[in-house]
Amino acid sequence: MKRSTLGWWYTATGRAREQRLWGTAAAIGLALLFPLINSFLGLGWEAKVIPIALFIILALGLNVVVGFAGLLDLGYAAFFAIGAYSMAFLTSTVSPIGFVREGHPVNFFLAMFISSAVAAVFGVLLGAPTLRLRGDYLAIVTLGFGEIVPLVIKNTPEVTKGTQGMNPIGYPELPGVHFAVDPVPWYYLIVAVLLASVVLTARLRTSRIGRAWMAMREDEVAAASMGVNLVTTKLFAFSLGASFSGFAGSIWASYLQVIAPEQFDFSVSIFVLCMIILGGIGNIGGVIAGGLLLGGVDRVLFDWISGIVHGIGAAIGNSDLQLMDVSRSRQIIFGIALVVMMLVRPEGLFPSARLRAELHAAEESDVEAQQERAVLVDVER
Repeated sequence: MKRSTLGWWYTATGRAREQRLWGTAAAIGLALLFPLINSFLGLGWEAKVIPIALFIILALGLNVVVGFAGLLDLGYAAFFAIGAYSMAFLTSTVSPIGFVREGHPVNFFLAMFISSAVAAVFGVLLGAPTLRLRGDYLAIVTLGFGEIVPLVIKNTPEVTKGTQGMNPIGYPELPGVHFAVDPVPWYYLIVAVLLASVVLTARLRTSRIGRAWMAMREDEVAAASMGVNLVTTKLFAFSLGASFSGFAGSIWASYLQVIAPEQFDFSVSIFVLCMIILGGIGNIGGVIAGGLLLGGVDRVLFDWISGIVHGIGAAIGNSDLQLMDVSRSRQIIFGIALVVMMLVRPEGLFPSARLRAELHAAEESDVEAQQERAVLVDVER
């Protein structure tokens, strides 16, 4: 009986692993072939898909902080801004750095890694004095940091050009590849960074530090009693998440060729957090699915709905409908979706197996506790 049970378990595990491998291979193949499919069908979605892929990189970094380590970071957009402005300082002709301004910019790929490192350093500087805090207190501190950074950028025009923004910004230069005029190379660059991010986070999740993050997330006291250094473990998660944001920010700045503080407000942090919650906290595949879903709604569906509304307005001669932009209501729509999601399916659309088991175990324990209380009440009567 035991042998048959073990055999069934090994068979089921092998099938699940094989399905995951096939699904991953299909997803990678689709991502690599997307420019050809897009060109063949004439969709013109290059400018829509590139930001979606970039924000998925952001979501993977925040998933390390929120999903793996259980630290609520509401100021994640600040590191996004730090990475973007680091790229601008290192490559722009309006940089405050003298040798860059005089026509000696840093190579884009080197600047990309430097920007990530700068964001990680700021993650350490923020995390060192604050990560002893827990729960709501940590969230409030990170929220304050996320608000401070854009304000500092806005109010130091002699360094950051303030609300005017910094442009132009350096872009990659490779033989035979035209980043300046063709979005396809940008797409493949971002997909390469995205795949590297997925591999790195997947390896970290199953590593010793990943297990320490998850133990700390579940119970800090128990984790500390087992020898986990809470401060350094939290600090590494915070700095690693910030480095992901720095990478994404550096590419974003170069792709747009102009950056301004308005691009890094609080709504960016909330949008990325919604991706994680919708897809499934702690699950890498769920985070990617949540990013694709929310990004598709934001970049594709809203435009499509706006086009329909404009057409109806033109047909009936209503100028208000012709000028309506549905995407302006994205914060309300995403907020309602988030509330509904937390009420109906708090584990997300594609939760990790561990989180699903924990939630169901908690529900079962609540039901058992209610039943025990009902029995005690009946006995007392």
